[in-house]
Amino acid sequence: MRLTTRTNLAMRVLMFCACHPGKLHRSADIALACNVSVNHLMQVVPVLNRLGYIRATRGRSGGVRLATLPERVSVGEVFRHFEAALPFAECFEGAENTCPLTASCRLRPALFKALDAFYAALDTVNLADLIDGNTGLEELFSHTALTAPTPRCVQAPQVDR
Repeated sequence: MRLTTRTNLAMRVLMFCACHPGKLHRSADIALACNVSVNHLMQVVPVLNRLGYIRATRGRSGGVRLATLPERVSVGEVFRHFEAALPFAECFEGAENTCPLTASCRLRPALFKALDAFYAALDTVNLADLIDGNTGLEELFSHTALTAPTPRCVQAPQVDR
């Protein structure tokens, strides 16, 4: 099993925006921080915008920002939006299925069960789980010279009392 590039890029965009809340980000900055081309990024940004995960505005003063709290973004839901349209195996394709084993195959129900378990596991994870206190992620994103309010993925220092 392997995730599509679109799903991978969608999660990168969401993590980047979640690490820098309340700020509009240029697609070029996100692409640089996520090590992808702007062209590839622009394949997922409109989808994320249409689904309500981000707000994307065009133009000179435009940019991309997270549209909701990271706690409200389910990783499983995002994956379903980007992965579900692609059949996992030929026998999942319905009318397009030409596999001669479908009627007697015991692999197909096992695959359905495995996919259900995969998504169920991802449903327990939200975007906040991926970024909160994740100083390594912030460090990776920092080379884009962003000036955001205290990034969310950097954990505030603890004060001894």
